[in-house]
Amino acid sequence: MSEPNFTTDDAGIPVYSDEHSLTVGPDGPILLQDHYLIEKMATFNRERVPERQPHAKGGGAFGHFVVTGDVSAYTKADLFQPGKTTELLIRFSTVAGERGSPDTWRDPRGFAIKFYTEQGNYDMVGNNTPIFFMRDPMKFQDFIRSQKRRADNNLRDHDMQWDFWTLSPESAHQVTWLMGDRGIPRTWRHMNGYSSHTYMWVNAEGERFWVKYHFLTDQGVEFFTQHEADQMASMDTDYHLRDLWEHIDRGQYPSWTLKMQIMPFEEAKTYRFNPFDLTKVWPHGDYPLIEVGRMTLDRNPSDYHTEIEQAAFEPSNLVPGIGPSPDKMLLGRLFSYPDAHRYRIGPNYNELPVNAPRIPVRSYSKDGPMRHRNPGDPVYVPNSKGGPHADPAVAGEPAGWYTDGEMVRAAYTLHKEDDDWGQARTMVREVLDDAARDRLVDNIVGHLLNGVSEPVLARAFEYWHNVDHTLGDRVESGVRTKAGERDFKAAEQSNAARTSAQAKA
Repeated sequence: MSEPNFTTDDAGIPVYSDEHSLTVGPDGPILLQDHYLIEKMATFNRERVPERQPHAKGGGAFGHFVVTGDVSAYTKADLFQPGKTTELLIRFSTVAGERGSPDTWRDPRGFAIKFYTEQGNYDMVGNNTPIFFMRDPMKFQDFIRSQKRRADNNLRDHDMQWDFWTLSPESAHQVTWLMGDRGIPRTWRHMNGYSSHTYMWVNAEGERFWVKYHFLTDQGVEFFTQHEADQMASMDTDYHLRDLWEHIDRGQYPSWTLKMQIMPFEEAKTYRFNPFDLTKVWPHGDYPLIEVGRMTLDRNPSDYHTEIEQAAFEPSNLVPGIGPSPDKMLLGRLFSYPDAHRYRIGPNYNELPVNAPRIPVRSYSKDGPMRHRNPGDPVYVPNSKGGPHADPAVAGEPAGWYTDGEMVRAAYTLHKEDDDWGQARTMVREVLDDAARDRLVDNIVGHLLNGVSEPVLARAFEYWHNVDHTLGDRVESGVRTKAGERDFKAAEQSNAARTSAQAKA
């Protein structure tokens, strides 16, 4: 009789679900009492020291954001009011690689912005993709581990990656994007940035809207083919970092135009897709892009470690007029990101100049490692000694949303057109042209030929057949045809070939 193989938490207690967080109803907020989710996120944040767990390799620059449109009807946030200019910091990054990994690996790119507003710091933690691999934070830690190195031989493993992806059909939209042209941007300057998550905007009258951010590159979208990226990885592992630095240094400042999709609050309830599902986009035909402003990068860091490596971006930094949505991944990140910073940098990371707001701080936080100033007495609240007191009239916490239901671990409630394959299928059939589809097939085939074993390989063929049957046929045929081919150049350069030649000599 085989041993039981059910998942437990770190105390050995069986867990109810590997995929679903505990929420109030299928669409409701995540509950803090979900100790298994908290355990997964907290232990994950403490796995590596001191580089970031994901997004370790990256670079960034300083700049400013200028509002060119008028969205004051949708948000009271100070940085989005007409004519406003706000200083900012941006960090670009890859996701899976370590700090020394090549910039041109096929990987999503982080696109994190810290706005130094007059209402406090506002952070947008985005990517160069409008979607992600999953919709529930319970699976995030496992996803990142599947992209990292094996425990036994310390090598990255495509078999591990496809094993996870093919067992997670919600990943299909993002994997299709990743394996396509935009999976390897030519430079950071030539890629878009997205909030990916849905956020809430609140105007001065208290009206609420759901929004998505699109930072569209003014340099145009350009990409490397897989062959070009492989060549660049061998020539210059820091190519993206170098490109950004040199262009800013020469006064060739890159810029992006921010455009928003805005959904009336009540429409989310009956929209054809779940608008808070991170694996889906809102079609522009339903919610057209509205121009807001332009971001320009015009200053390189003077000290990479203190200004980029120690920069701490966190989606919980939300200023008045901006709030979260029921997006479960976003709600999990509200906890996970600042917790990671407390561990990686220290509990007082917000005192570092790059993270400190440009306005007075009146907080009761005190002591701890790296604390260099305390608020002084009184150190408690409420008090009658003249200390600061909370003022709801100026607070950044907007009105939320109504929800009720039993405490459950379940997927979102389905909207009428929700499924895991439809948007990926639309991308393949309607967005890509023939040449882009050819490159997509070549990229998938090349990736699958790199150590993916049965039965994972068979699941991968089924995965792509579910996206598009013709695409699946082409992927399977390509893998089966090329599986028997031999790379003679690689064979000649192998350790075995050199050892054999030395023995004959």
